[in-house]
Amino acid sequence: MDTSNNTRLHWNYFLALEKDLEAVSRYIEFSPDNFNTYSIELAHLLLSAASEADTLAKCICGLLNPNARPSNINEYRKIIKAAEDSQPSPFSGKGAQFKKADDEVKHRLSGLMVYVPRYSLKCVPWESWAKDENPDWWHSYNKVKHERNLYFNKATLRNALQSLAALLTLNYLYCRLEISKAHPHHRYQYQGTSVTIRMGPQSTFIRFAENFYVNPVAELGRYINSVSEDVKGLQNDLSERD
Repeated sequence: MDTSNNTRLHWNYFLALEKDLEAVSRYIEFSPDNFNTYSIELAHLLLSAASEADTLAKCICGLLNPNARPSNINEYRKIIKAAEDSQPSPFSGKGAQFKKADDEVKHRLSGLMVYVPRYSLKCVPWESWAKDENPDWWHSYNKVKHERNLYFNKATLRNALQSLAALLTLNYLYCRLEISKAHPHHRYQYQGTSVTIRMGPQSTFIRFAENFYVNPVAELGRYINSVSEDVKGLQNDLSERD
């Protein structure tokens, strides 16, 4: 990963929590039937992931607006959303007017979907930010953190999964900003594979859609197919000449 050491530290911490979550899957089946299951280990994961999300969101805000001094998630949301609202489409030319249809390619935090492929699960952990609301898993984190005697049952599998998914998306955004720190006007030209290729080693349990990643096997398959088509075209040309 050829970004800053700080970025590596955050990513390595996420990978450690991901391994802890994967270990839980040996004892709790990851299915909607068990989403309300709660335990000490799930509380550990929720508290660790959400606390790291708080730290990382503050780092992101520092890159987006160095003069700001945000101290809570509401202020993080305002800064991050303001930056997203002002970003150009990566497919629009200089000075062009951007269409709403371009939003789907901007990779807004509130639209990033995360998957647990092994169990066919998916979620959009920051989806509520699109409505200027904080996610349920964040509210649960605060209840477990400050009033555990009353709300320990909020330390659920659902909230642990979503907090880890949220942390993955923040790492993606942070890496995206670090890559372009020297040239912030280019920051939104980096997306998908151009970002995750720097987030190595790849996460294996919680991931984005596969088109976010460079897949050597898939690339080889596409290359072989293209060569086959070229060969067929050449054979047809030769046959016609004959």
